[in-house]
Amino acid sequence: MSSDLNSPFRTKTVEQSIRDTEEPEHALRKSLSAWDLTVFGVGVIIGTGIFVLTGIAARNNAGPATALSFVVSGVVCALAALCYAEFASTVPVAGSAYTFAYASIGELPAWIIGWDLVLEFALGTAVVAVGWSGYVRHLMHTNLGWDMPVALSGPDAGGHFDLLAFLLVLALTAILVVGTKLSARITAVVVAIKVTVVLLVIIAGAFFIKADNYSPFIPPAQPQPGGSGWTAPLVQLMFGFQPTNFGVMGIFTAASLVFFAFIGFDVVATAAEETKNPQRDMPRGILGSLLICTLLYVAVTIVVTGMQYYAQMSPTAPLAEAFKSVNQPFFSGAISLGAAVGLITVSMILLLGQTRVFFAMSRDGLLPRTFSVTHPKYRTPYRATMLLGGIIAIVAGFTSLEKLAELVNIGTLFAFVIVALGVIILRRTRPDLHRSFRTPWVPVIPILSIAASLWLMLNLPAETWARFGIWMVIGFVVYFLYGRSHSRLGRRGRDAEY
Repeated sequence: MSSDLNSPFRTKTVEQSIRDTEEPEHALRKSLSAWDLTVFGVGVIIGTGIFVLTGIAARNNAGPATALSFVVSGVVCALAALCYAEFASTVPVAGSAYTFAYASIGELPAWIIGWDLVLEFALGTAVVAVGWSGYVRHLMHTNLGWDMPVALSGPDAGGHFDLLAFLLVLALTAILVVGTKLSARITAVVVAIKVTVVLLVIIAGAFFIKADNYSPFIPPAQPQPGGSGWTAPLVQLMFGFQPTNFGVMGIFTAASLVFFAFIGFDVVATAAEETKNPQRDMPRGILGSLLICTLLYVAVTIVVTGMQYYAQMSPTAPLAEAFKSVNQPFFSGAISLGAAVGLITVSMILLLGQTRVFFAMSRDGLLPRTFSVTHPKYRTPYRATMLLGGIIAIVAGFTSLEKLAELVNIGTLFAFVIVALGVIILRRTRPDLHRSFRTPWVPVIPILSIAASLWLMLNLPAETWARFGIWMVIGFVVYFLYGRSHSRLGRRGRDAEY
């Protein structure tokens, strides 16, 4: 951290960040309420995670105790959410963790986290769109007898181009260009459908629970295949135990997987600048969406693992297959439809978050400033949205379906670390700032958030770390070749010298 405007660790004051949002050509429309933010959070949190990862975690890692894994992940996210809530209400500027890091740690760390989030949100949008395409093709075939031409069904179906995923991203791009309020209304409708499906699972499934399926609630520990990869020796060295599947440690192994199911509340922070009263509404939206989804996740997991023995659960469609196992095809079909509809909002809100981070970096001069110009009528970053939406649509058209968890978890956890560290630093450097929401027990809560996030990062595959490292190296090159010399903050420093 440095006050030297020629240093790569120069910080942008909170006051300057807020003044930049008042430039007419680069200003976003303030139209969102606490309810809109909560809906956004629930809309992106309830998605692939609950509809898919529940079965994988129960079958491979924790058994019925997966419910406790959701609690562990929820606690990790709650620690981070308290830090996000303080920053989002104090620095109500687009960009989320990028903007927070710029105001507290410095420009280079802010660039690093912004660079990472752009990639994570972009790939997340593309992969969820591909997953949605698969659900829709399955429903068309099962219920209507219609089949997409193989060539237009995407690589996963033996084709060359995924037309449905491509069209979905283009449609979502158009919605986001027209306005954030419109996307909030569409999200509200889709979220109502998703929550109804989740409540359907809880209420209807409760009648088919068998107590025997909970025995044992915590299955006996088993060594992880292959020694759990390169992180196992490190974990054993640092903490004195070997990671396992099942057993007590299996709960934490599963927590690192189902953590993906909570990703979304941090995306809410990217919309801070478009919120009518961010000081009041950002903490409500962030913490409210997280609380609602944690309660729903735990309830769903308890019901589903009670309906079907954990070792027999489907790794691809656990909720729907659980109802099939008790001869309830109607509920199975309803859940599949809800999952397909629900993935629409996941893609849209990930795309929203990605464009806002890109917009904030562009407005600061770290990326070309032309992408921070807002539409004269809709007051949205239409150039950035159209550019990124077009690129992501093409990527989605040619991308094979992979686990979204492996693409976005490490970036999100890294953002959690940066935000928590930023809260500690800004409390020391700017104690005079008005904070309408204050993270309790600083620095204890932020330190716990950092430790918990790093712990879950250690449980991620080596391939994820390799991809993360490569992208970061590229980011350093771009920053030192372009971003540092074009930074508006850096230019102010150079102008002050003459």
